[in-house]
Amino acid sequence: MSSRQLLFKTFYRLGFVPWDGHPIADSLRDLVDDAALPAGKALDLGCGTGDNSIYLARRGWQVTGVDFVAKAVERARAKAAAARVPVTFAHADVTRLSSEGVGSGFDLIVDSGCLHGMSPGDRDAYVREITAVAAPQARLHLVGFIPGASFGVPGIAAGEVARRFAAGWTLVSSGSEPAMNHNGKDPARYYLLQRRS
Repeated sequence: MSSRQLLFKTFYRLGFVPWDGHPIADSLRDLVDDAALPAGKALDLGCGTGDNSIYLARRGWQVTGVDFVAKAVERARAKAAAARVPVTFAHADVTRLSSEGVGSGFDLIVDSGCLHGMSPGDRDAYVREITAVAAPQARLHLVGFIPGASFGVPGIAAGEVARRFAAGWTLVSSGSEPAMNHNGKDPARYYLLQRRS
C-alpha cells in the first residue's frame, strides 16, 4: 500500500474528508448543463463519496465512479441510493483501470482533485490508464489545485498538464475554477481535453 493510499484511508477512518460536499465545478456544469456534450458513458476518477457521479447520473449519464478507498465507495453507494440514481461504484485504483474491470469506451472522464495529489510515477500511470479506457474523441474534465495552493497537495501546473497529455489529447479549454475559490485565493484550474482518435 502506498503512503498516499494509507493517508486517504486514515482520513476516511477518522471522518476527516474536507473535500466531501464541495460544489460541482462551474466548468463541469457549463459542459454538461449546456448540452454541449450529449449524455453517454462517464467515469468519475477518485470519486470520493460520489457527488460528481450523482450529478452526472441525474443528467442522464451512465456513470462509473472509482476510488481506491473502500469506505469512500461505500459512502458513495449509500449517497446514490438515497438520491435514487443509478451509479456503478468500484473500489479501484486509477493507476490500474484497464486491469481492474471498470470498463472502457468512456465518453467523459471527470477528475475533481485526483491527479493533483499524485506522485510523478503515479501520474504517468494515470495518463496511460485513462487513455486506455477513453472512447475515441472522449473528453477529460480535470480540476486541480495549482502548486503551493493547498497544504499537503502537490498541485499541478498548466505546463505539466500540457506535457503529460501531449501524446494523445488536445487541450480544448482551461482557466480558473471559481467553484473552488476560497477566500479570494483562486487556487484551482480546470482543463478540458479531448482524446485524439
